[in-house]
Amino acid sequence: MENVRFMWKLICVLIGLSCLLTGCWDRVEVNDLALITAAGIDQKSSKKIELSVQVFIPRGAGGSSQQGMYGGGSGSTGGLTFVRSAEGLTIVDAMTKLQEKLPRRVFWGHTEVFIISRTLAEQGIRNHLDFMVRHPQVRIGAYVFISDKEAKRALELMPPLERSSSEVLRELAKSKAMLKVTLKDLSASMIGDTGASALPWITELPAEEGKNKNNTVPYITGTAIFKKDKMVGHIDDTLTRGALWLRDEVESAVVTHTPKEANGFVSMKLIEARSELIPHIDNGKWSVTLRGVTEDDIIQNATNLDLMNPKHLGSLELQLKQNIEARVRACLEQVQKKMNADVFDFAGAFHRKYPKEWQQVKDRWDEVFPEVEVNFDLKAYVRRPGISTGPAGVPENEVKH
Repeated sequence: MENVRFMWKLICVLIGLSCLLTGCWDRVEVNDLALITAAGIDQKSSKKIELSVQVFIPRGAGGSSQQGMYGGGSGSTGGLTFVRSAEGLTIVDAMTKLQEKLPRRVFWGHTEVFIISRTLAEQGIRNHLDFMVRHPQVRIGAYVFISDKEAKRALELMPPLERSSSEVLRELAKSKAMLKVTLKDLSASMIGDTGASALPWITELPAEEGKNKNNTVPYITGTAIFKKDKMVGHIDDTLTRGALWLRDEVESAVVTHTPKEANGFVSMKLIEARSELIPHIDNGKWSVTLRGVTEDDIIQNATNLDLMNPKHLGSLELQLKQNIEARVRACLEQVQKKMNADVFDFAGAFHRKYPKEWQQVKDRWDEVFPEVEVNFDLKAYVRRPGISTGPAGVPENEVKH
């Protein structure tokens, strides 16, 4: 009897729970969505911006749709994506007008790249950043870039290897060869102690002679420097290397030196690099020590030096250390002295170690930052000279031991 009652209670509970199931009344089919892979924002007038989106074409992904993969008509970047644009007072305003041009609902969940034109960046990006971090569909891990030309142009390029220009930029950012900045990073830096930000600077690689001018890629050539939300200048890839050391973001690098002891070149590949900023306040003088260590492998020796000799190896390590310091100093000369933008977060280092002193200068950090002295405590090690003990192709009597 007890078992029968229990069974009836269980059946009643199951029936009651089934009434709470919502089913899939609000489902959205993939075929009803326009999947945005990248977006570009350009300044069109003093009041209006242009929003351009790169839309994925699902049918282009099939094996039977390879014809025209690298071709396409107006507004197309090939068989897998196409570009559509609309103007508006804000991104949302432009997006509303853009939706009128698309038969499917705009979906931001697959957007991994945002490109902002130089012109717009110089006017200010804060209002546009608000949409990017507020919209529930946008990924906070999407990468952000500044283009020296129109952002729309970067979206329209047809890369010969990857499926779209957005995929090219995404892979370049993930390679960590240069600066990598996500929406999360950008938002945090703009509200940090310094209010300064750095974003990857991209330009268009010239197409090969005789080929379609669109058959090329955007690539990272340096760093755009921001104070508050406005771009105040940019630095090239060499100076960016110095900035990466100050930010402890060096992860991939190949350095080529001309040794003082011989003609030719020696190329070294980075194994590991780490750095930290050590702040000091001495008798009212503010300074920072960059403490860093780099470990490298030799991957090419185009000299007659026997790099198994500790004397030559030690000289090479010294020159490597001097090269790093020279790059950092050159970067500081541009960014600290001329642009006065603390993209290295000196302010954060002082705030953590000297909170009381920081409170006294935080409102006039623009006056203090350019005067902060930077000292160096760098160490460079060449761990492995490669599998060849001597320079390849050089007779033994010409090798300098």
